[in-house]
Parts: sequence; structure tokens; C-alpha cells
Amino acid sequence: MGVVSCGTTMLDQGVFENIGAVSWDTTAKTTTITGVAGVGYFVNTTAGAITANLPAGTAGDVIAFADYANTTTTNNITIAPNGSEKIQGSADSYLINVNGTSITLVYVDSTQGWKLVDTGENSSLVAEPVFTTATGGTITCCGDYKIHTFTGPGTFCVSVAGNVAANPAGGPNTASYMVVAGGGAGAGIYGGGGGAGGFREGRDITPSYTASPLVAPAGITLTSQTYTVTVGAGGAPNGNPSTFSTITSTGGGGGITNATSRTGGSGSGGSGNGPHSAGSGNTPPVSPPQGNPGGAGPGSSSGSGGGGGGAGASGSAGFPVGPSTGGNGVSTSISGSSVTRAGGGAGALNSPAPPSVSGGTGGGGPAINVNSGTGTAGTANTGGGGGGGSSGIPYPNFLAGGAGGSGIVIIRYKFQ
Repeated sequence: MGVVSCGTTMLDQGVFENIGAVSWDTTAKTTTITGVAGVGYFVNTTAGAITANLPAGTAGDVIAFADYANTTTTNNITIAPNGSEKIQGSADSYLINVNGTSITLVYVDSTQGWKLVDTGENSSLVAEPVFTTATGGTITCCGDYKIHTFTGPGTFCVSVAGNVAANPAGGPNTASYMVVAGGGAGAGIYGGGGGAGGFREGRDITPSYTASPLVAPAGITLTSQTYTVTVGAGGAPNGNPSTFSTITSTGGGGGITNATSRTGGSGSGGSGNGPHSAGSGNTPPVSPPQGNPGGAGPGSSSGSGGGGGGAGASGSAGFPVGPSTGGNGVSTSISGSSVTRAGGGAGALNSPAPPSVSGGTGGGGPAINVNSGTGTAGTANTGGGGGGGSSGIPYPNFLAGGAGGSGIVIIRYKFQ
């Protein structure tokens, strides 16, 4: 794998007499090498990092590698042991990461395995790091795990992707993620509540925290590179998407009055004065689903809007058919404590609806009945949908719904 090594320490060189000779293969290698004892290899990493797999060793075996194009500082050569055999007394892989390096290894015994025997100034190996090193966002720790939280756009820079060969059970080159998009806005009188932003989560192979019911069976495999992170703004009307690596969560559908509702990560509620159907959730479809549909409008001139869908449940139908509440979100402990996000906004209320109804748990905005003002916005960095607005005085001074809440991206990986 390609690894950017920072602050590594050169290992002491073992020195031997009567080193056996190798026959050099003068065809430069540009792909993975399966080494053969007694052969020297020129390795060309101009196009990218290359792994050289050592053969099973017998005492006295010799093998050699040389940087062909002076490019190993940028694109390393990884020297990988055969099975459980060792290099320099360790089961870890090692790196050639200095331009112009050439090395000769001799197999000694099962205790030390392959030993570096050169004494030239460019003949050193460094241990390949076991765990991931990265920067970006707000970084906190939870035991052996680092957590990078992005409440706005940024970059997640992986300088070292963990060494699987050295720690295959720990998942050192994979990361858990949660990507929540911006919620949709609620609509004015009769209108539906805003749908929650799409909620997507994947957990590393080691289940180190309690995930949401929507967790995917695997996290993201990291490589040494810079990842762009996008955090979607809350909608007016539709929410905006959030992205990390190959994961995209769709913004929540915005509520609308007297028209077809909008689709999204979760859909908006249907308009009460219609009838108008609710917006679909999980659009475009992914598995596990990123959200749910809104609640239907009751189809009455005195009806209230349906609630916006949430990550964990659909919005309810509008009053008087249903309570107009937003669909609930889902909770996860990826951040180190249990937090619920991606709740749908409540539908806009029209008399004789109750004085107020709640948004879905996880940041969904509530709605307040007649003469009280605009709808409540979804909570920032939860992806909650906005609540619907009410009618005002004098009639028909209809008040607007609340904006959707912005999204959030969280990345978690093992660092020790």
C-alpha cells in the first residue's frame, strides 16, 4: 500500500560477512512482486506504490531490491513477510521510503527472519505503521479511537493508512462513518413538514460502539489521500447533500403548499388542502435506506399538513386524519455518546388542529397553531426537517415554515 511516513525512526542494520550473491533481474517491476530467493529486483514506483512479497525463507537465502527511478520517497516500496515469518525480528511489513535506496536481505532463522545486511548510506528500512493517521475536522478521542467531526465543509487527510498485515483483526485501515444531509424546509399554512436529510452510517469491522438501526455492514477502506467532505446546508426548500468518499446522503424534501410534495433523503409531508400525496423518502434508493416518506395530507380545506419523514419513521398524516407530527430520527454513538439525528419536521397547522405538534426526535422542527408565527427550523447539524407555518392575522396572512437543519459528517477509526 502507499504510505506517507512522518517522523519514523531508522532501524539498526544487521551486518554480516560473506553475504551471498543475487542475480539481478534487469526488467524493472511496475506491479506487485512475488519474490524469489537469489534474485535482485529493480522496482519502478513512478506510477504508484508497489508491494514486494518475500518468499518463504531458508537459512542463507538472499534477496535484494533497488529503487529504479528514485521515486520511493513519493511512492513507497512495501516489503511484506511471507505468512507469519519475520523481517528484522518483527511480523510487520517494512518500507523503502528514501529515493535511491537499495537493500539486501538474508534469511537467518525463525527468530529474526530476514535481516538487512547492507552497510551503504541508502540501505535502510523503516517499520510500516500499524494504525491510521489523519487530520481534518474537530478531532476527539474515545478510547483507542479518534473521531473527526465536520459541521461544515472540509478535508479529511489520511497520511498513513493502517497496516492490515501487522494487525488483521483490528481493521486498522478502515473507518466508521456517519453522513447526514441537510433537512428540508417546512411549508406555510396547509403545507407539509420538511423531510429529514438522508442518514447513512457504516461501522468498522470491530463493533466499538452502538450503531443506529440503519448501519451498513462495513465501513470505508482508507488509503493515503485527501478526502473532500461536504456538509449540506438546511433547505429552503430542499436540503443539500452531504458527502464523504463514496457515500452521498441526499437532502431532505422541502414542504410545499397545494402542490405535490418533494422527495429526498426523507420526503416532505403532503399538503392538507388538496389532497396532495407525501414525498417519497430514500430517493435515490440506497441500502440500508437513508430515510422515509412524509405523511399524507388529509385533503380538507381545514386540514393540516402531514409531517415530514425521518430516518427512523415516516411522518404522520395531517390533522384531523393524523397528528401532523414529524417522523423520528435514529440514534448512534459514533461520536462517543448516543445522539439522535435526522428527525422530520411537523406539518403546518390549521384550526381546529391542536395548539402545537412536535417534530420528530433528532432535530425535527415543531409547528405551532394559528396566530403564533413562522414554523420552527430544524436543529443545526442534525439534518432535521423544518416545521410548518401557521395562518396569521389578518387572514390570509399565511406564515412561512421553518428552514431545514444543516447536516453533519463524522468519521471514526482506530489509532492505537
